[in-house]
Amino acid sequence: MGLSVKIRKSLPGFTLQAGFSIEKERLGLLGGSGSGKSMTLKCIAGVMRPDEGRIVLNGRVLFDSETGVDLPPQKRKVGYLFQHYALFPNMTVLQNIQCGMRTGKPKGNPEELLAKFYLSGLGDRYPRQLSGGQQQRTALARMLVSEPDLILMDEPFSALDTCLREEMEHMVSGLLQRFDGPALIVSHNRDEIYRLCSQIAIYQDGSSERIASREDIFSNPGTVAAAVLTGCRNVLPARMMEDGTLWVEGWGIRFRTGCEIQEGTDFVGVRAHYFHIAEQMGENVIPCHMEKIMDGPFEQIAYLRPVGGSERLCWKAEKSALESIKDRKIVHLFISPDAVMPLRSRNRI
Repeated sequence: MGLSVKIRKSLPGFTLQAGFSIEKERLGLLGGSGSGKSMTLKCIAGVMRPDEGRIVLNGRVLFDSETGVDLPPQKRKVGYLFQHYALFPNMTVLQNIQCGMRTGKPKGNPEELLAKFYLSGLGDRYPRQLSGGQQQRTALARMLVSEPDLILMDEPFSALDTCLREEMEHMVSGLLQRFDGPALIVSHNRDEIYRLCSQIAIYQDGSSERIASREDIFSNPGTVAAAVLTGCRNVLPARMMEDGTLWVEGWGIRFRTGCEIQEGTDFVGVRAHYFHIAEQMGENVIPCHMEKIMDGPFEQIAYLRPVGGSERLCWKAEKSALESIKDRKIVHLFISPDAVMPLRSRNRI
């Protein structure tokens, strides 16, 4: 049981090829703009028809190009939260919610339904009279009263300010934990994806490149795209040497890694938080010239130029750490072998 997707959809200049299977997990689709994340949701929901492939939800075939099955959206039992909520402007809050009910008729006390989504007293208002958070709660209510077998959310917090995003993320997290089915969430925000999802699919150029647990994706991204999308600030070309080290010409250093280097490795990634001050040269120690320090409320970002290297290094650290070495002519930074991430430019097929 669960959701199985294997589809292809071609548009002028772009082809989506998505494939994954999940049970009751929350899968986050993480990728840049135009990578095919939202198109994947539309194909699953029945809003867009794939050119070929198969979509199965809890044993029910929603789409199969070979047999000609293509259920309409209203028969798929899929709850879809659109990016900008797609509320009907000429309907009240309560009427919008009731549109999600399969019978079209309210069940129980309407005020109890509104209260469940923190919409008490707003049932007679129209979408234009609501705040962003109220609009989102209305859209969530409309989606959930349909009793879906699958939840799809497309950039659910993109239209909200920072404070409201945090509040609504907390609410959505609670809803997802209580939902007894699979859920797909699209976002550009790696932190949201990490907090809300147990599995992550990396999207690049129309392909779902890699699917793994959130912990595995962040600790071992595997590809340049995954490393960048998960916030790695230092990604450079690298070459495997005979002694098992990685030569990074841009920094003029050989890195010893804590893992076996796979065939096809041609990049290396080092997260900006993983550097530590070293007092002298040694293995995995980079001598650097300090170029610039950018201040922040809780930490600082330092940009350094490795001695003999051509590429800058980005280091994020607590203010106290940078304060102690800001006047040094040469700063020695150590990176643990376990924090060195061998990467490939693309996944092997």
